[in-house]
Amino acid sequence: MQVAVLLHNIRSAHNVGSIFRTADTAGVKAVYLSGYTPLPHDKFGRIQSAFAKSYGRAQKEIAKTALGAEKTMAWQHISRLNSWLQRMKREGWRVVGVEQDARARDYRTFNLKQKTLFVFGNEVRGLSPAFLAQCDELVEIPMRGIKESLNVSVATGIILFHFLS
Repeated sequence: MQVAVLLHNIRSAHNVGSIFRTADTAGVKAVYLSGYTPLPHDKFGRIQSAFAKSYGRAQKEIAKTALGAEKTMAWQHISRLNSWLQRMKREGWRVVGVEQDARARDYRTFNLKQKTLFVFGNEVRGLSPAFLAQCDELVEIPMRGIKESLNVSVATGIILFHFLS
């Protein structure tokens, strides 16, 4: 089963690099980046868009934590998110938001039945209500301690290795 990841409004370049590395080791098809998520250099060392130039040292931070996965993983910056999500759905992808929400179910009860795009949002605010409404399904990782959430790169690892191992 094909799995891809969309990172929307992730602010930390370290998290982005870590997710690239995890996605590579888990066998993810592609990593998509949207909103203000920092972008890595392409395989020729070029910044992919004028948007990315504002990140300065972010590309070095991504490279440091990705350990080269940003050069080998298929990835793309998505500038027109709504139309892209609709196209992905037409192409048979199920869009699954990973978010704590009243509508979310335990990720362990979700079954991969078709190509799946797992969406991860901002480290503090998560995914917006408007974005959540575009998801076909919402899953969450149950929290048992005092803290209410995991680091986004840790949550990504849990989800990917659960479904791809």
